[in-house]
Amino acid sequence: MDEESATIPSKLIFLWLFLFFFVLIWSAIHPHDLFTWFLEVLPALLGLAVLAITFRSFRFTRMVYWLMLIHSIILMIGGHYTYAEVPLFNWLRDVFHMSRNNYDKVGHFAQGFIPAIITREILIRKSPVKNGKWLFFIVVCICLALSVIYEFIEWWVSVVTGTAAESFLGTQGYVWDTQSDMFMALVGAIAALSLLSKLHDRELSLHLTSHNDPR
Repeated sequence: MDEESATIPSKLIFLWLFLFFFVLIWSAIHPHDLFTWFLEVLPALLGLAVLAITFRSFRFTRMVYWLMLIHSIILMIGGHYTYAEVPLFNWLRDVFHMSRNNYDKVGHFAQGFIPAIITREILIRKSPVKNGKWLFFIVVCICLALSVIYEFIEWWVSVVTGTAAESFLGTQGYVWDTQSDMFMALVGAIAALSLLSKLHDRELSLHLTSHNDPR
């Protein structure tokens, strides 16, 4: 095993893959709507493919890999039940007399929170922007742009497929759903950078030192 491989033990890689495929297979068993399941889990599958292709040339910190797994699981749960029918959030809706199931807001918060740390790591390691206010600002802007693009995709899928995409849209009759989704992604990105930047810097320092990588 070379120095690069030694930084991520094979047991952790197998655990990551086991959890990913375990939840993926579970989510594919009798999903609420098969078309919605496919649309929701597709980003996780595409992400896994990108990670596999780039694994030898660019390895993220362990922290980022675990965050990616959490995000994938959030997508798979939403794909299995649809974002409007996740049981725990139906229960919360009924207990707290909410007007809707808000699991989709968790998903969009994660859509900002987790990509923020991924983007931060890529910029620190591969761009002239290493730290400070400009890094914070650029990461937030990129995450908000990704959220906007995802809303575009939801719109295009709805136009092309018609009523088949209703569960994928998951508006639940809320007229400001698109705007609130993007706002939650914005809040998630700011929260991630505010809460995890110091921890991420420590992870990066250990990671880059183990690779003898000057960035």
